Amino acid sequence: MTRRPGRRAPLLAGALALALAAGVACSDGPSSPTPRPTPSTSTSTSTTGPTAGPGPSATPGVRNPFGAHWDWSRHESFVPYLKQLSGSATYHELSWCDIEKTQGSPDFSAVDRIARESRGLGITLHLKIRTGVCWATGGTAQHTRGQANKTESAMPRDLAAYQGFVRDVVRRYAPYGVREYAIENEVNAPQYWAGSPADYRRLVTSAAEAIRSADPQARVVDSGISSVAYGMGVADRLVRAGRPDEAVAAYRAYFPRRVGTRGRQIPAVDGPEQLRTALATEQNARNLAFLAVTEELLDERVVGVRQLHFYEHFAGVPVLLDYLREQTPAGVPVQAWEVGQFWRDGDGDAASRADEMVKAVVQLVAGGVEQVLWLPLAYNPNNRQGSEVRYGLLDPDGTVRPAGVRLAGLALAAEDATAEPVTAKGLTGVAFRRGELTTLVLWSASGGSVSLPAAPGLDSGPVGTEPRRAAGPVTIGAEPVLIRSTGDPAAILAPAR
Repeated sequence: MTRRPGRRAPLLAGALALALAAGVACSDGPSSPTPRPTPSTSTSTSTTGPTAGPGPSATPGVRNPFGAHWDWSRHESFVPYLKQLSGSATYHELSWCDIEKTQGSPDFSAVDRIARESRGLGITLHLKIRTGVCWATGGTAQHTRGQANKTESAMPRDLAAYQGFVRDVVRRYAPYGVREYAIENEVNAPQYWAGSPADYRRLVTSAAEAIRSADPQARVVDSGISSVAYGMGVADRLVRAGRPDEAVAAYRAYFPRRVGTRGRQIPAVDGPEQLRTALATEQNARNLAFLAVTEELLDERVVGVRQLHFYEHFAGVPVLLDYLREQTPAGVPVQAWEVGQFWRDGDGDAASRADEMVKAVVQLVAGGVEQVLWLPLAYNPNNRQGSEVRYGLLDPDGTVRPAGVRLAGLALAAEDATAEPVTAKGLTGVAFRRGELTTLVLWSASGGSVSLPAAPGLDSGPVGTEPRRAAGPVTIGAEPVLIRSTGDPAAILAPAR
């Protein structure tokens, strides 16, 4: 992602302004920044989009951007499918309070197993380091979640001891190929973080110093602000820029399935005043405050990777990408560690849910997002909601759904390839290029269809299948189509009508 010229205005002002301490000096800190090269924009005249997508990730071992996150207690059921995602990445969340239930007696055995098995699958492991609530933090947990009884995190009593724990984690898992460490998870949510934005800033600054001292090659990742909070940030930026009507349109594009699911937090919005009221609720003010802190840490290079969470309809991706381009420092990679479909009591059939998944993840990768990890790989039928709120690629027993077939097909097409956005002749999608071979994943964004005449060397088929030689014209409509040929994407699509 590249920021447009000029510094962005602070996200918040007045009562939400944050008095934050200066960041610790570090290898990619403000005194000597070492940003990664920004991918260049495609030169294809008819296919160039707003920004080019990435090539293979800079993270060692990550050869394709499409991965997933799964429940390790059901890992054996998923192994046959996970082998198809070899070369991707995943993450695991650990907490200091779980690892070291008794002070001075840490037990890393469960995480060791996950690190070994991830490596055996050829999947690169990232770690989220949380504190939890226990002797190390003091206090009593106010939020307990799930069968694992996870709690919110709180500030450590002793930051030096916390740094020692973080260094132990990094030194232990660097030999397994772990190079990315996120600090906490969705700190904008009280059920995940009990402290203030200023507390979180202190924690990340301390953790970043410890991570880099233990492994200079490691990358520090932010907590991953929630999908809902990103939607509020999209709208808030446009309101502050004096574009209230665009802000309302962006809000409605981002939240078509969320309105009313969290009461006053995500209300229906018909005009600018209603939107301003929505943004000012206690939780949304908190969302914007933590988003502001996250972006300060990115600006100062205390954090080196932006972590995205996105569970909305694919129609919200374009406004999200616009936000990320404006609000992310040049050279800072964006990785989507959590992408999925939040659709309570969704009535879409398996084919339409799979098509929606393709459109969301393809737009993210085409827009420059370095890694896209679907969550969950398979939903847990025993979850507390009692229904499948977030859509899985697999059935609970590991049976592959059409969405899983399509994601595996995308991973195969993207492996060791560069990615370019495609916006031509009413089509939207991505071009994966590996040498002379080009694989296009396209659909019609106009509601109509486009016909691409058959040509020598032109193969096509549904996403997730092996493309076959086109005997006649290829029709590209609302359902994503995979096209494979040689040469430049613009030349391949030039005959399309």
